[in-house]
Amino acid sequence: MKTISIFRLMVLLPITGWQVSTAQDSANPLNDLPNPYERIFPWAEMPDGLAWGQVIGVEQGPDGNIYAFHRCFENLCVDRDEPPILVFTISGEFVRSWGEGMFIRPHGFHIDAAGNVWTTDDRAHVVYKFDANGTLLMTLGKKGIRGQGPDIFDQPTDVFVAPDGNIFVTNGHGMGANRVMKLTSDGEFIKAWGSTGSGEGQFDIPHALEMDSQGRLFIGDRNNGRVQIFDQEGNFLDQWSQFGRPSGLAISADDMLYVADNESFGPLNPGVEKGIRVGSAKDGTLHYFIKDLEATSLEAAGAEGVGVDSEGNVYGAVVRRMMLERHERH
Repeated sequence: MKTISIFRLMVLLPITGWQVSTAQDSANPLNDLPNPYERIFPWAEMPDGLAWGQVIGVEQGPDGNIYAFHRCFENLCVDRDEPPILVFTISGEFVRSWGEGMFIRPHGFHIDAAGNVWTTDDRAHVVYKFDANGTLLMTLGKKGIRGQGPDIFDQPTDVFVAPDGNIFVTNGHGMGANRVMKLTSDGEFIKAWGSTGSGEGQFDIPHALEMDSQGRLFIGDRNNGRVQIFDQEGNFLDQWSQFGRPSGLAISADDMLYVADNESFGPLNPGVEKGIRVGSAKDGTLHYFIKDLEATSLEAAGAEGVGVDSEGNVYGAVVRRMMLERHERH
């Protein structure tokens, strides 16, 4: 977590505090929610000789397999020979892997409707598109070069491909640009929006990106402790803070929103426990809370990435403890 000034803390606290869904009646609605899931760990059969690094992303592909993205040993893939992308069946059998030697620090992860695998590297400042077997199809950005030009990224944190093929990329992991870029399916620049701040349409680490069935973009504005919602032209629609500090987002086919919060219970969001919150992407009503094993740690703990499969099982990509958890729905 980055260090902030006392003044910045005072600015952020009204946003990250208790603006909760009116549908919740509990005295502490962010923590006191049902949990109909059972945590399963270890989950997935790792290849011989390979252990999880810091897991940052997980999604189910249209082939039914579970795709995971991790940062090799500890937090970087520099000079490492581990494959950062691994594929498993839904029951956890290893299928294949790839990506050795390509990444500095894996970050954003997305699988589009055609089964292509998209990744961001927030240290190399590039976006990669692979097919489901690991063949590199396209590279966006200029490796090692950061900036705010139409063909340059600045610490890209996540990527999402809309049904019409347009590509959305969030930028800004720490100092630098805090913006969303919209590109064509070929990677040509269309537009960008956003700046650094806490107002509507501004961001302070836009860390995750998703889209609901209406085509609305959900952006996890982590340091502002909110999910912001936009149309695909960048027009602000709404903001929700009842899901905690969003590091990871997933939206299922039935418009359930899954938000991984691994940074609460510190000075920016006191009393709010870490874990995965599940609610409606339609109206923001909270339903469930999968409390993390270190829910009240003062360090960044718990799932930073989140995914959900067709059976309703939830996957937590855990950076600090270097693990992939599966939460089976009962």
